[in-house]
Order: sequence, then C-alpha cells, then structure tokens
Amino acid sequence: MKNVYWMNHKVAAFAVAATTVFGASFAVSSAHAADLKEIRFGVEASYAPFESKSPSGELIGFDIDVGNAVCAKLKVKCVWVENSFDGLIPALQARKFDAINSDMTITDQRKVAINFTNPIYSIPNQLIAKKGSKILPTVDGLKGAHVGVLQGSIQETYAKAKWATAGIDVVSYQAQDQIYADLAAGRLDAAFQDAEAASKGFLKTPQGAGFAFAGGAVADEKLLGAGVGFGVAKNNHALKDALDQALTDLKADGTIDKLGSKYFDVKVVVK
Repeated sequence: MKNVYWMNHKVAAFAVAATTVFGASFAVSSAHAADLKEIRFGVEASYAPFESKSPSGELIGFDIDVGNAVCAKLKVKCVWVENSFDGLIPALQARKFDAINSDMTITDQRKVAINFTNPIYSIPNQLIAKKGSKILPTVDGLKGAHVGVLQGSIQETYAKAKWATAGIDVVSYQAQDQIYADLAAGRLDAAFQDAEAASKGFLKTPQGAGFAFAGGAVADEKLLGAGVGFGVAKNNHALKDALDQALTDLKADGTIDKLGSKYFDVKVVVK
C-alpha cells in the first residue's frame, strides 16, 4: 500500500456557493450526483498493482479499475491527472483535480487537511522474515532484530512508535527494493510493509525464496489508518456523498470484490 506519510499543512477556510472545476460542474455544498459531468482523479501511477502504466502508457491497476467503475455508476466521464504522491493533497486543495484515487490510507493527520470517502479497501500490514524464524510483530518477538521499513510510510511511523521506543532497531530506507535486498542478504532480520506489496514484490519472486510472513496482521487505526479511500476537498460534500453512494453500490453488487480478486492474494474490500 502506498502509505507515504504526508506532512500536514493547514488550509485557509473559504466558502463559495457553487463552482465549476475543470469541467466537473457541481454546487459545492448542495449539488446532487446528477449535476456531475466528469470526475478528475489525481493519481501517482508508479505503484503496481494499485496504479501503474502498461508498456503502451495506459493507466492500469486496481484503483484505476475502481475509479472507472465509479464513473460508470455515476454516468460521468473519468479523467486521470498524474501527480507526485507527496503533492496529491496540496494539488487537491489547489483544485487541480476533484478527488485523490491513489491508494491513500485514511489517517487522522490527513483528515485535518481533506475529507475522505468511506474506506474502500484495506491491505493488512505484516512482517516478513526467514521461514522458521521465531520473529513476531511484538516487542518480545523482535528482540535483537533489525527491522526494515520504508521511509515516510505508516509502517515506519508504527514501528518507531511501538518498537523503536522499546529498543528494537528500526531501519528506514528510501526505497522498498533496498529493504528486500538487505533482507535477502541477511543485513535485516525482518521487513514491515503491507501484505500485498510483500507478497507480489518479494515473497513470490526468486529473491524471496526461503522467506514468509512472520506472525499475523498488525492493526492500529490511529497509526496505520482505517483503510484506503478517495480524498476529497473539505468543502466538497456533494462529491463525497456521490462517491460514497457509488462505492456502496459497487460493494453491494460485488463489483469491487471481483476487481480485487483480479489483483490481490488477500481479501481487501471493507464492507
């Protein structure tokens, strides 16, 4: 999961009755889904299987499919605007697009700046370590271990708050592939990331032979968030309501479950 921690910026409050944003015409606080003409989704397209590009340059991935399904349900045009992940929230606030759809975890800090739809899906967070090791995602289970985490991720936030403060060596890396390389080379004893990234990016590769998940999923709503949702501007209640209704319908009819089974090894949809 692309759980990069976004540093908080306060936004000046403003009030307007209605606006037309890049062709998406709707009243900011009182419009209905029928007023929508298009939805512009902000996306950072380098995180398969959530969002990436095919060899021909086409946007592909679970989030892309879910976004297109939402637009079809609302009978609006889907437009994708590429943006760096750490710049998605400022760009949303600047109205460069209407909603963030880029595997962004819902956290208390992000909710200070923007709103989110109801959670769409959640990827478990798990440790990986050598098969047969006694490593577990607890202070006792990590005693003496070196644990790799992605810099700026919610996994880093959790590990530093829960494990590093108890004397566990938590090592931050700028890229996930560096973590896997050091784990395979024996310089790390464990790595902590979302389960799907671990499965697809390491355990199912030749590099991951001899490794497995260590212990069960780690959950902490405050530090690890409450699942992934679309990010929406604070004042844009109409769009949030429309997206929430479309997502509810797509969960109920099994569409999002079906899309999830296309990409993931674990069940991800939040009911």
